[in-house]
Amino acid sequence: MNTDGVQELESRKLRVERGGDLVLDGVSLRVRPGELLGVLGANGAGKSTLLGALAGEAGACCSSQVWLKSRPLSQWSLEEQARQRAVLPQESGLGFSLAVSQVIAMGAYAFPTQAPANVTQCVRDAAQWADVAHLLERDYTRLSGGERQRVHFARALVQVLLARDHRQGARYLLLDEPTASLDPRHQQRLLQTVGELARMHGLGVLLILHDVNLAARWCDRLALLHRRQVLAQGTPEAVLTVDNLRELYGLEATILPHPLRRGRPLVVFS
Repeated sequence: MNTDGVQELESRKLRVERGGDLVLDGVSLRVRPGELLGVLGANGAGKSTLLGALAGEAGACCSSQVWLKSRPLSQWSLEEQARQRAVLPQESGLGFSLAVSQVIAMGAYAFPTQAPANVTQCVRDAAQWADVAHLLERDYTRLSGGERQRVHFARALVQVLLARDHRQGARYLLLDEPTASLDPRHQQRLLQTVGELARMHGLGVLLILHDVNLAARWCDRLALLHRRQVLAQGTPEAVLTVDNLRELYGLEATILPHPLRRGRPLVVFS
């Protein structure tokens, strides 16, 4: 795993204002190749704003405070950024009556020179990983909310995995509450898949989550976002303390050893 910062996606004292309100104030963190970084925080803490800034979607005022592979994001064209990272927002709206396979294939738009056979195979692989292979010929507009979320997850996988052929080093997957509309089985499967692909292909993954125990079980590191700043960041066992959780959520918590993941905490809120 790279530790010198060259391949990392990072924010450096990121400050974001919207409508005259300060949303993020001095947020510094790194998304490293091959690992999962989970971001936790109460509603309104600025988690989605942080993800948008790292994705280059927060405007020119923030792009100089976000760095990718030791270059400010402001120096990357939109096309170059699309070949470096994929984003899964909280809601992915699509009103067109398309087959699921066509929606997933949209992840290949950043790679117009890819051979059609490569794209087709990548769509099939991503559909398997996202557990939507049985839906490939279905009309996207007739799917449930959870099924649509998994389809867009597959689309994002196509985008980052096709970058393998461009030999551009580490790629990044930015996921905003990807488990929100999923049942428990698909929540676990999505996070397990993300972890396996991160280690297999060197993906750097940022996950915004609300479920503290999902984050504790699957993420390598956590960043706790509170009052526009990072309250703590580090391994789950280091940052998920009684004091930090009280500050973050205003709730008392008991920290127990996780019964399935040795060395990971299990949080029970009072």
